[in-house]
Amino acid sequence: MTRKASFPPVIDARTRVLVLGSLPGERSLAERRYYAHPQNQFWRLVGGAIGADLAALPYDQRLAALLARGVGLWDVVASARRTGSGDAAIAEATANDLPRLVDWLPDLRAVAFNGGKAAAIGRPLLAGRPIALLALPSSSPLHTIGLAAKQPAWMALAEHLAD
Repeated sequence: MTRKASFPPVIDARTRVLVLGSLPGERSLAERRYYAHPQNQFWRLVGGAIGADLAALPYDQRLAALLARGVGLWDVVASARRTGSGDAAIAEATANDLPRLVDWLPDLRAVAFNGGKAAAIGRPLLAGRPIALLALPSSSPLHTIGLAAKQPAWMALAEHLAD
C-alpha cells in the first residue's frame, strides 16, 4: 500500500465553517484538486448550502467562492496508507493538527465532517471546543444514497454562515 498525503488547507481569517474530508481519493491526488472525481457530489452539495453553482466554475473560482462565503476545506488525515480511494482502506493514519488550525481561525463557528471516517477521526480531536461539530453524509460516489437525500444535511452549513 502506498502512503498518501492530504493537501494544504483552503482557509483564511474569514472562515466560519470548515469542511473536513478524510483523505483525497485517487483522482483528486492525481489532479491535485479537492473533490476532483466527476461523480463526487461535494461541489453540488456545498454549492446548494451557499447558494452558488460551484460545479459550473473552474476549480480556482470554486475555491475563491467558498472562501468568499466563509467556507474552508481540509482533511482530517495528514497521511495514511491506502489502496484505492475508499475510506475503509485507510490504514496507519496520521491526523492533521486540527486543534491548532481551529485555534487559528477567529470566526470559526462549525466544523463539518464529510462522511463517517472523517467524523470518527476528527471529532475526538475537537471535542470540548466551543464550535458546532456536524456529521454530514459523504459526498463520495461510494456513498450510494442520492444527492437529494444528502442535501438537507448539507444545508445545515448555511445556518453557521449567516450573519
